[in-house]
Amino acid sequence: MKTHTFTACISQEGRWLVAQCLEVDVASQGKSEDGAIDNLREAIELFFEDPHPTVIPKLRKFETNIGNMV
Repeated sequence: MKTHTFTACISQEGRWLVAQCLEVDVASQGKSEDGAIDNLREAIELFFEDPHPTVIPKLRKFETNIGNMV
């Protein structure tokens, strides 16, 4: 695993502090600045995690008659 450095823009929205990553379109919030950064760190880690489908869809082809189609 490689460590990366990101920049967060932190703003107040009501009672919450919002941390927006400037390099990646990911944001999170927390009750404190440290909490918002911790939540943003977790959100960025999840954003870059390889996808793991929980349900693998079944694909099938089928034919049907449709009147007057070219």
